[in-house]
Amino acid sequence: MPKIVDPAERRQAVADAVLRVAARDGLEHASLRNVAEEAGLAVGSVRHYFAGGPELMVFAMQELARRIDARIRAHAGALLDPATAAGDRPARTEALLAEVLPLDALRREESALWLAFVTAARTRPDLRPRAAEMQAGLDDLVRRVLEETARSGALAPGLDLAVETRRLSALLDGLTLQAVQHPDLINPDELRTVLRRHLDSLTAPR
Repeated sequence: MPKIVDPAERRQAVADAVLRVAARDGLEHASLRNVAEEAGLAVGSVRHYFAGGPELMVFAMQELARRIDARIRAHAGALLDPATAAGDRPARTEALLAEVLPLDALRREESALWLAFVTAARTRPDLRPRAAEMQAGLDDLVRRVLEETARSGALAPGLDLAVETRRLSALLDGLTLQAVQHPDLINPDELRTVLRRHLDSLTAPR
């Protein structure tokens, strides 16, 4: 009997291959032929599940966002739990936001991929909506963290939440860019220290 292939699993496997090729060789090398070879498939098989390169790139970009989002949600659940003690919130907030920083091999690879996709979106219209969604997702995460900090009474008085959301989001973007482009100049401990110092500057004195 012919082997039954789950279309969802096959699309997932192809997206994984895109991310492996892009991480190893650069996004510009993630052609249908190279991705098919990485996935152990014929080019025709890849075309059976994706109409072409643009659709495949969008799907892979969505998969990258899903991976990052899954880790963030695990931290967000603990932070937003009303039962979380006030003394635990600063550490949980830092852990949550640290998930988008390149603090280990996995997150360094994901950060490099994210930057590659966002850069490519500047000249590839098919990627722009997804890039905008990813940035909006980061901004929304930061805004929710600050709103929760304010709700708990820990946010310093007089701060403009809209401005602080943009400032913290820009800090995370900047740290990620520097750490990916210059890994020898900024290490994980420094990333955590900068993030912690910024978060401390936003909290009300106890």
